[in-house]
Amino acid sequence: MKLIETLKLALSAIWAHKLRSALTLLGMIIGVAAVVVVVSLIQGFNAYVDEKIANIGSKTFSVYRFDFFKDFKNTDTIAAAQRRNKELTMEDYDFMRAHAQLIDKLGARTFPSPKQLKYENQVLDAVPVQGTTANVADIEKLDVADGRYFTEQEDEAGARVAFLGSDVAQKLFPTGTVVGNEFNMGGLPFRVVGVAEEKGTVFGQSQDSYINIPIKTFEVVVGPLTGRRGVFFEGTARSDELYNDTVEEARSIMRLRRKLPGNEPDNFAIITPDAITGLRDRIFGPIFIIAFAVPAIALVVGGIVIMNIMLVSVTERTKEIGIRKALGARQADILKQFLVESAALAAIGGATGVLIAWFIGFIVSAYIIKTYLSVGAIILAIGFSGGIGIVAGLLPAWRAARLDPIEALRAD
Repeated sequence: MKLIETLKLALSAIWAHKLRSALTLLGMIIGVAAVVVVVSLIQGFNAYVDEKIANIGSKTFSVYRFDFFKDFKNTDTIAAAQRRNKELTMEDYDFMRAHAQLIDKLGARTFPSPKQLKYENQVLDAVPVQGTTANVADIEKLDVADGRYFTEQEDEAGARVAFLGSDVAQKLFPTGTVVGNEFNMGGLPFRVVGVAEEKGTVFGQSQDSYINIPIKTFEVVVGPLTGRRGVFFEGTARSDELYNDTVEEARSIMRLRRKLPGNEPDNFAIITPDAITGLRDRIFGPIFIIAFAVPAIALVVGGIVIMNIMLVSVTERTKEIGIRKALGARQADILKQFLVESAALAAIGGATGVLIAWFIGFIVSAYIIKTYLSVGAIILAIGFSGGIGIVAGLLPAWRAARLDPIEALRAD
């Protein structure tokens, strides 16, 4: 029997029992949808992290007071780090700039501090404000939608100028031009010099609700650069080939600055993109495995349900099998018929699950984080579900193929 004829028979048998087929497919649909959603979320999260690393440059490094990967393991390591690691200062920043040979650009920025902004009748509360040096725009490759970033001269002069995220610009200045306008922060006027390109949201949180001002202005208007307003540094190497040497140079300069003996560990941290990627893999790797394994169990359960239904189908269609054998159908034809029917049933469930996963991914992308549904994931999901269907159909198909035609014709 030709495959196309076998497929037609399988589809007609599935269509003849629409409700039973639909209920049979529920487990397979849920399993495939869950697996595809998990895979698309993993791909989306990895792409998000990689995009963030690419935005600041894969060959950049940051100097922090704490090593978030080691110092924050438990309360003991946090307490020890707080005693050991001194806060970074702008004097440390100036020292690094003065002694660096391999560092191309070195910038400083503060941790964000929430402030209230006012413009005419518009009031925005708890807007994150950061102080930065002027070269941070080049180091982080900030995309400017309108205007410019503030200059080094404005930073040195402590000018009250601001670079706005797109959300802040839209909410604070709903009508009219933004660049050149002034708003009030902390009782002082600030002039807008530029607006950033929109970045969108991640996990429902806007990436465009922020203000950057010159770091010297920040120190005067917001407060001293200590505690939650502390500073950290960002640097780049002169070339990719010199990256590792540049990181080691930054480490050596900081150790020299803090007069650390050779046998003492660093009392600061240098974070690289590779460290961020490694942390992501260490933390989320096991989580992703578990998240993938749980819905995979639903696929196995779906396969068991298909096997059970196919066994029932063989029992119900005993006389049909006997007639087909009496008319010349071979064991291989019967075996192929029930295997194709089982695989088709599972593949339909897999395709339906992919469609549901696509719809869920569309909603997640709109409100939480962008997901990626690759063609490979779709092919794998449908192929895997079809494979489970074939495995689940082996026993029923084998029983059907081995039925004695005389006994089958006697069945009621």
